[in-house]
Amino acid sequence: MFTNSETEQQVAEFLLQIKAIKLQPTNPFTWASGWKSPIYCDNRVTLSYPTIRTYIRQKLTSAIQEMFGSVGCIAGVATAGIPQGALVAQELGLPFIYVRAKAKEHGRGNLIEGEINPGQRVVVIEDLISTGKSSLQAVDALREAGYTVAGLAAIFSYGFNVADENFKNAKCPYFTLSNYNALIKYAEEKQFISSADVDMLRKWREEPSTWGQ
Repeated sequence: MFTNSETEQQVAEFLLQIKAIKLQPTNPFTWASGWKSPIYCDNRVTLSYPTIRTYIRQKLTSAIQEMFGSVGCIAGVATAGIPQGALVAQELGLPFIYVRAKAKEHGRGNLIEGEINPGQRVVVIEDLISTGKSSLQAVDALREAGYTVAGLAAIFSYGFNVADENFKNAKCPYFTLSNYNALIKYAEEKQFISSADVDMLRKWREEPSTWGQ
């Protein structure tokens, strides 16, 4: 597993500074799943900041080379993984494809967009890992199309145990540049949040499906 505490802290700092991550322990967000959450992460915001966008692209690229070695293709997960994946593919000089959430309902009915080359070794790019369900749907689609999935890379993870279990069961290694623990540590040190809020945020991560009910 790729680990780099300096990178984890720097990415956490960037995400908080540009408000790609918002922390609201006393006024939680509601996710599409219905879960109440004290945190909301939208890594699309990083694309509007060239310096941060470049940093993330370079760190993803170097970590992919370190973790997975030589690969033949980069695949983005629609929609937020598409621009990040395209940037990484450009940096590596590799072909790029992306995987839709579901097959297109008109035209050719594609689930995977781009030139498909079965047998290639591919790395999947995602912006965010929560439970890993949508990411692994993309992994399954690529495998069914004949690709060998070397693994998956993302910007940030909430660090849920269920995600680790899902990726392990799918036999798909993955890494993220930063994570929830690094974020909370940085947020507390720089007083983005109070010490009292830290306990609340940690409890949410332990039982996210029932927190706030």
